[in-house]
Amino acid sequence: MSGAAMEGAGLWGGWGWWGWVLLACALAFVTKFLGYSLPQRWLHSARMTQVAACLTVALLASLTVMNTLASGAQLRFDARLAALATAAVALWLRLPFLLVVILGALVAALVRWWF
Repeated sequence: MSGAAMEGAGLWGGWGWWGWVLLACALAFVTKFLGYSLPQRWLHSARMTQVAACLTVALLASLTVMNTLASGAQLRFDARLAALATAAVALWLRLPFLLVVILGALVAALVRWWF
């Protein structure tokens, strides 16, 4: 087999990246199937409800922080942080969501224009 043919063969022979995609699909299916096979008393317990609620908040918070402060492998404090702070204050004041988005975008634009 020539070098180019071996390079295109990838990790799983001729499958290449499609093998990884199919493996991810199979793992997602197995995970979902295992979720359906759990006893109902486990899923409807107060503890599981609390764990699910905490995980949701933690995941959303981590995504927000990563999208606000991360720039590649570095932390960057720029207009996104000012926009997030403005949106947090607007939400704390219970302003309508559309106004929160507009205020955040306006502050981000002003900070980028000013600095």
